[in-house]
Amino acid sequence: MSEAITRSATTSPDLLVSLDPLLREWLPRQRWFAGKGRPVTGFSLVAATELLPATAQLGLHHLLVRAHQPALEGPGDCYQLLIGVREALPPRLAPALIGHVDQGPLTGRTVYDALYDARPAEVLLEAMRTRARIGTLRFDRDPDTAAAGADAGDEYIEGRIRAGLVARVVTSEQSNSSIVYGDTFILKLLRRVVPGVNPDLELPLALAREGCPRVPAPVAWIRTDTPGATGPGTTGPDVDLNAENNYVLGVLQPFVRGAADGWELALRELAKGEDFSAEARALGRATAEVHLALARALPTVTLGHAQLRPLVDGMIERLDAATRTVPALHPYAPGLRSAYEALADLAAEGQTWTAQRIHGDLHLGQCLRSPSGEWSLIDFEGEPSKPLAERRLPQPPARDIAGMLRSFDYAAHSVRPHLPGWAAACRAAYCAGYAETSGRDPRTDPVLLRAYETDKAVYEVVYEARHRPDWLPVPMSAVHRLAAPD
Repeated sequence: MSEAITRSATTSPDLLVSLDPLLREWLPRQRWFAGKGRPVTGFSLVAATELLPATAQLGLHHLLVRAHQPALEGPGDCYQLLIGVREALPPRLAPALIGHVDQGPLTGRTVYDALYDARPAEVLLEAMRTRARIGTLRFDRDPDTAAAGADAGDEYIEGRIRAGLVARVVTSEQSNSSIVYGDTFILKLLRRVVPGVNPDLELPLALAREGCPRVPAPVAWIRTDTPGATGPGTTGPDVDLNAENNYVLGVLQPFVRGAADGWELALRELAKGEDFSAEARALGRATAEVHLALARALPTVTLGHAQLRPLVDGMIERLDAATRTVPALHPYAPGLRSAYEALADLAAEGQTWTAQRIHGDLHLGQCLRSPSGEWSLIDFEGEPSKPLAERRLPQPPARDIAGMLRSFDYAAHSVRPHLPGWAAACRAAYCAGYAETSGRDPRTDPVLLRAYETDKAVYEVVYEARHRPDWLPVPMSAVHRLAAPD
């Protein structure tokens, strides 16, 4: 393993003077910006690191900036930016333009989103390859996951990353950004970041150490330690996952060559009129493998009446808020509430459930099928809109299962005419596949599954009403079914 390279990096404290007016216009237009519809009134610098000196033909700054939006509660969201600096942009980088600077230390230069530029992207890979320490940035690798590179090709051998892999940005994402290196690695860079233990690194690391093949094992990652808090690391000198002032910024994993996104694959099969049950069954088996491995790797808890009642109360609160937001829910509210109360009644009678770490945001788009037919689960960040502490809570696996069942329903409604029978067959096959591996069919606990599917459908109703009104009939059809007294 190569020795870590350490160097200091200084960034002008006046850098935001140059960037502020440009970022106010550019940042809200990005798909991953969470505060849309509310003006940005300013920025504060959380951390800044110079990765390439500004005196060179190409300058490169890594920034964590907090966007101030008075319309939102709290201090404002923190975003990770990789800012390239050039005299002028070549035409190929025109889509990445942030703007031309007319004030501050970068006056007269052009700044842009450097992830679209191969050279800055290669700087990140080189830093991970050499386990660099640059300013507050830490580029780490875990020797315990070195064996995970066995299927990644010659570029990853015995824990080493070969230099010179060609980088390209993935343009289809929304909440984060990804770079693919030579069809061998993919680096997921988190855009909106929070301090603390990030499940998108924590859970794949735990699964890799457990030997679970259904999740690409982290090869390397990027983090930063910012001043103002302390917290002991417990997983080794280079894996300080538990520090409260630790920001996980990116995770490098093997790239699954030729893999098909589960959502796109399902839509292709639907368009051809093909059955998807066999794939759904295999996906159920893969989900169960991940759940079993997570239960072995991380603590589980028992949910009795005292623990379940707050969960049910949260579901009811979300239903009440959704009903105020979307009046179309009013006729169904009593039936939907009964799904939650039925679960609380079982707990009051003494029934218990096991809660564990789960994926947290499972749907077809979070699954990849390799050319050999094997399914993998990706993106363990959870729902980015929820607080980090909530995303890390143990929960019943039924929540993941409910998310996947809803995803089959969405896929079936994406074609005309709608094919509810296709969704029903996929849902049944998925649960059967899950039972084959876990030994327990989710349908044998219908009250728990109905409660979590109802909670998911209520969330979907609010989302579609706000962002995609044309899609509102999809969750409303599920609401109609789930509110029935059966």
